[in-house]
Amino acid sequence: MEINEQQKRIIQVIDSESTSLFSISHRIHENPELGYQEKFASDLLCDTLEQHDFKVEREFVGIPTAFCARRGNGQGPRVAFLAEYDALPELGHACGHNIIATSALSAGIGLGAVVGELGGEVWVIGTPAEETDGAKVIMVQKGAFDQIDAALMIHPHPGYYYLTESLALDAIEVEFFGKPSHAAAAPWEGVNALDAILTTFNSLNALRQQIYPDARIHGIISNGGTAPNIIPDHTVGRFYLRAKQRAYLNELNQKFLACVHGAAIATGTRFETRMYENPFDDMLNNLVMAERMRDYLTEILGVQKVERAPEHFGSIDMGNVSHVVPAVHVLVDITQGKSLSLHTPDFQIAAATPYTDATILRAGKALALTGYDVLVNASFREAAWAEFKQEISS
Repeated sequence: MEINEQQKRIIQVIDSESTSLFSISHRIHENPELGYQEKFASDLLCDTLEQHDFKVEREFVGIPTAFCARRGNGQGPRVAFLAEYDALPELGHACGHNIIATSALSAGIGLGAVVGELGGEVWVIGTPAEETDGAKVIMVQKGAFDQIDAALMIHPHPGYYYLTESLALDAIEVEFFGKPSHAAAAPWEGVNALDAILTTFNSLNALRQQIYPDARIHGIISNGGTAPNIIPDHTVGRFYLRAKQRAYLNELNQKFLACVHGAAIATGTRFETRMYENPFDDMLNNLVMAERMRDYLTEILGVQKVERAPEHFGSIDMGNVSHVVPAVHVLVDITQGKSLSLHTPDFQIAAATPYTDATILRAGKALALTGYDVLVNASFREAAWAEFKQEISS
């Protein structure tokens, strides 16, 4: 695999910005902000992009901490690098979103330095609140990705993987309504909402034997009543339903609701359900782009091994983006081979080390080089779209 002079210049530009990029990553890491509160990170990224001749739209699609930065002539193909920068409660950047943000930034700066010679546009899109509400879901609904030809991002992980096989996710809250009464003096006058939610859990436990191995149902009782001597008249449960594909998750939803309905009938209660978080779709990995990015990592950027996909992963709002545009979500190593779990104090420490700083540069270059191919290579771009359309229709 060989690269041309423009691609070499992309690499040189990213290397020349290394000190600034490392500082930005560490500053975001030291100032963790929860979803939709990421003002420091959003402003820092926007200010930096403006310094590199990007036109920045803050509060993109009406979301206060989202942004869209564009550089190019406004015509031709468009490639977007997606940044995340929200943190976790108490654990800070234990998912390494400072790395995602800075890698997208470095890719934008690198490809932006040559985009004027290429035609087309490079975008950096700031996407808040991945850990909670999943702002990409709202951004998809508002058409934020409708004008681009490819969406690319990375995520820190133990090891390098060019595919992320995430699960579609629905977050469902169930409320049961009964009738209170004294639990000792007149329990027969009550209608027990706690029995309804316990029956729901028992029904779900029985259902698990008949669902696909890659599907998941897990939940909690967030309100089980007020006192042991009062028949509970109101209870609340929160559940996550997951599946490898959205189509099967929709079927699982109906089975779940049947369990809830049956519990209500059995206990004489009334129930209501609602989605309490945005629904995530499964990740449709675009192999054309993912394999190209893998090849840049191994043949140009010195990564020894990039495996296909980890054995298990959670749910991501990038899945929703991948259902509207060819997309990749490549995992990059920050643990030096150590088997550290995401969302732990150890992973938070690993998100700001010299080894991780080097990973940011490598990831940014791989993103930018793949984005370069999207802009200049019509056959590559068309192949990515052909695969995407086949995946969507299957």
